[in-house]
Amino acid sequence: MKRCIILLLAVLAIMPMWAQKANNDPYYGRRATLFELLPVGKKDIIFIGNSLTDGCEFNELLGNKNVKNRGIVGDIIQGIYERIDPVLKGQPKKIFIQSGVNDVSHGVSADSIARVMEKLIVKIKKESPRTKIYLQSMLPFNNEVREWKLLKGRDQVVVDGNRLLEQVARRQGVTWINLYPLFVDENGRLKAEYTNDGLHLMGPAYLVWRDAVAPYVK
Repeated sequence: MKRCIILLLAVLAIMPMWAQKANNDPYYGRRATLFELLPVGKKDIIFIGNSLTDGCEFNELLGNKNVKNRGIVGDIIQGIYERIDPVLKGQPKKIFIQSGVNDVSHGVSADSIARVMEKLIVKIKKESPRTKIYLQSMLPFNNEVREWKLLKGRDQVVVDGNRLLEQVARRQGVTWINLYPLFVDENGRLKAEYTNDGLHLMGPAYLVWRDAVAPYVK
């Protein structure tokens, strides 16, 4: 019996890690396998992240045919780490990373978000050393527009996470782009006019994002 209890405790200890790595969503699978096949070249500029990136046509907004979207709805930072090899194989010119809010919704701490992001950046630098890396902050959300139960009371994790992500950027010598102040209202929430569900972005919000990254894309 004692041995069974020890085994059960060991399983429970690693369950959060499983939860962070597993993504069996059909859309995620379709998107990920497509990205494994699509070519990436040395002139390309890659935007990679979760649904916030997936939901934008950055190449059209930026007027740059070399901009390619590699965002997937529901992705976490560890998910990006595990699927980024096809991107790095092409040795792209630049990579813009924006991720973390899904990690927050999974109960991941700000410290853990920063650690896995640093691991991702180290991987990119090692496998594609000429690629310029741009780390973008997490965005706020707004549970007054719509309640996201898994994000309830987690606003401060985004704030703390961004502070630590900025430290990661400095430590790794990559460019930090702080989007958060452009999207937050006076109450620390995503501006209501930028969203229709409290988390995802409307068209005008993507124009703000475009203007923030355009100088770095060029």
